Amino acid sequence: MARQYADRLTLTEACDRLGFYAYHLAEHHFSPHGRSPSPNLFLSSVAQRTRQLRLGPLVMLLSLSHPLRAFEEICMLDHLSGGRAELGIGRGSLPIELGYFGIDPDAVAGRYFEASEILMEAMRGGNLSYRGDHFELNNVPLILRPHQRPHPPTWIATNRPESARWAATNGANVACVGPASLVRRITDAFRSEEGLSSGANCNASFLGLLRMIVVGQSAEHAYSLAAPAFERWLNNFKFLYDLHAIPVPPNLPLTFDAAIESELCVVGTAPVVRRALLDQVDEAGANYLLCQVAFGDLPLDASLYTAMTIQSELMDRVG
Repeated sequence: MARQYADRLTLTEACDRLGFYAYHLAEHHFSPHGRSPSPNLFLSSVAQRTRQLRLGPLVMLLSLSHPLRAFEEICMLDHLSGGRAELGIGRGSLPIELGYFGIDPDAVAGRYFEASEILMEAMRGGNLSYRGDHFELNNVPLILRPHQRPHPPTWIATNRPESARWAATNGANVACVGPASLVRRITDAFRSEEGLSSGANCNASFLGLLRMIVVGQSAEHAYSLAAPAFERWLNNFKFLYDLHAIPVPPNLPLTFDAAIESELCVVGTAPVVRRALLDQVDEAGANYLLCQVAFGDLPLDASLYTAMTIQSELMDRVG
């Protein structure tokens, strides 16, 4: 684990030098799929090793965190990074992770809704009171404030048009995964609602498309790196599903070839990867590319090579 943390920090330093916009980190628990169960702890280290790179959880599991604790941590991260924090929030995709903490699956949606309301209200400052089914706050003095005003940019990860419409109404960015043709339904829903919700966000919104990317010196080289790394990633992703005999998500590609076919993985030489990514971003209606250049047991030097290629081949076209 120590080596993996060190490699990821090296990668973030390289992304900072190369001019990447942000580094996003998922939150998972009790699974080899995620070795950073406390994203803000790791990101505070990233903040000290970088100068321009923005950073944040994507997503922080508000169904698990007390919203006041989440608020205070984000304020700290925003100040430690000099105002570079990005705040991704969500309820979590696998209830068993939250169940280990004693949270009933039936309570997850309600906890998330209330926690997100409290978190955004806390960003406004002052004393905070709230009464709900899951949280009750009585005149809490909010001493901390985020560095960015009114608050750090917010994100949600979604594959549902109705969630995209909520994001547009509330001035949040969205991150999507899936074939470009399906993601287009989400970005279209976002833009349609954004047009009806003038003033929700004074800045241009990001519509993100996630891809696992490996660039090699040749197609054979790239595939020889990506195929075993994806296999390790897949086994890690399935760990809790298999442990509890839970069906995996129906859209999860179960082979490397299926991952290529579904556009989750984009693998090959620099020109091939560049063309594929630009075509997919355009078809999806996205304007922000979430580049997963480190996954499974992919070697650090392979991730660094892919990052450098993205910088030279794509930075002028997408965020």
